[in-house]
Amino acid sequence: MQQISTCLWFENQAEEAAGLYTSVFSDSRILNVARFGEGGPGPAGQAMTVEFEIEGRRFMALNGGPASNFTEAVSFVVDCADQDEVDRYWAALTDGGSEQRCGWLKDRYGVSWQIIPSVLGSLLGGADPEGSQRAMQAMLGMQKLDIAQLQQAYDG
Repeated sequence: MQQISTCLWFENQAEEAAGLYTSVFSDSRILNVARFGEGGPGPAGQAMTVEFEIEGRRFMALNGGPASNFTEAVSFVVDCADQDEVDRYWAALTDGGSEQRCGWLKDRYGVSWQIIPSVLGSLLGGADPEGSQRAMQAMLGMQKLDIAQLQQAYDG
């Protein structure tokens, strides 16, 4: 059992959000849905909490009302093997959301994600400091990261 997991506080979209996240990532599933009963703090039948798993990591989505909002202070980093993965996750998670700079996005619920190609670390921290600077400057001008353009910038 995972001792520490993540709880995401939604106003009232916990079940919908868990459904989106488990549809985007292939190795994922809904584990449990606890619903409000009559006289509860939420509408009877609405999900109170939704436990779900993505690639072996457990999460809980909570319908806690409007008291909290998501910020970029916490984000989920998705390590992508290639441009196809970058494109797929970017499209799925920006649907109804917004694109940010440097591979960041906010999904339709306001949750921040970083869609990052695995090669980025070797480009920004490569053996050629000038190439790394060129790659950094290229990245700063992007929203969704483009591996070919980053590599081209690094190579000069």
